Amino acid sequence: MNVGVSTDSGSGITPQESAELGIRVVPMPFRIDDQEYYENINLTREEFFEKLKNDHDIATSQPSMEDVMKVWDELLETCDQIVHVPLSSGLSGSTQTAMMLAQDEKYEGRVFVPDDRGVSVVQRQAAIFATELAARGYDGQQICDILNRDAEQNQIYVGVDTLKYLKKGGRITPVAAAIGTLLHIKPVLGITNGGKLDSYTKVRTTRQVKDAIIKGLKSELEGRLGDPEMKNCYVAIAYTDNPEQAADFAEELKEAFPDRLNPEIAVRPLSLLISCHIGQDGLGAAVIERPAELNP
Repeated sequence: MNVGVSTDSGSGITPQESAELGIRVVPMPFRIDDQEYYENINLTREEFFEKLKNDHDIATSQPSMEDVMKVWDELLETCDQIVHVPLSSGLSGSTQTAMMLAQDEKYEGRVFVPDDRGVSVVQRQAAIFATELAARGYDGQQICDILNRDAEQNQIYVGVDTLKYLKKGGRITPVAAAIGTLLHIKPVLGITNGGKLDSYTKVRTTRQVKDAIIKGLKSELEGRLGDPEMKNCYVAIAYTDNPEQAADFAEELKEAFPDRLNPEIAVRPLSLLISCHIGQDGLGAAVIERPAELNP
């Protein structure tokens, strides 16, 4: 069984990485001042953050059904089945749309859509897990079931430097934003097990943001996941527009988890679909558990 894998640009997978990983990426559009843009296609990260900083009107949207079907039709020319890993259903309607499309007669039994409840580095890793499971001989339904089963095993924390964009996106009220700004509050958000963006804690300095993220990761690894040595887990850093800060944080995490068996701590940009709600100097980290079927 030849199983292809697709995802959307919420995963942060670039066109170049798409070719390297063998994962097709459906672009998710932005509307900026009534013009349509696509991440890494006709909009660079630098251009995006310049527009964000200058208060351009930015709105996000799920992929069009035509774009999703185009990718699936092209994959099915060479693949027997497809596993499509969309952005978390807690943040976008793209999961429900893809599930609906997969029930169409020409895709039924050939396209499988899990809800891994991930975004950015978590969604990216779920798509990579899908390719690895396919390489081990699992079919589309089995891969879908595994990703659904493990959806609650991952967690991501994101520190927000300013409340401006959460207010603009309607995530918090203007009054709460004004009070928080006055008190220099920096919220640390979590992508919860339900795949939604929620408050984890509130701090006042960047140092406290980092400490809160480290505390959250340790709590997950030592408690719920029971894997303090990271035998079966990964830690990945995600950032909005400050790669130097993210690289420094990676070194801090290496010191915070000296007994880890997995030496790599990946550092990757947070997908623009999430960055537009976080703003400049956003910094986060995720803990991701590898499916048991892929353990050595």
